[in-house]
Amino acid sequence: MSLRLLYLIFVRIGGWLWLLGRSSASKDVELLVLRHEVTVLRRTNPKPRMN
Repeated sequence: MSLRLLYLIFVRIGGWLWLLGRSSASKDVELLVLRHEVTVLRRTNPKPRMN
């Protein structure tokens, strides 16, 4: 149990450090890709209409 907790803490801190080290351009590209994915998903699964 404690090993799993230490592993999760390490992975979470490592992810935060990795995000801090990224350039602004790569963050902008990721935002554009995520927006495109959301647009595609909304197109394939439209919201149900209220009757």
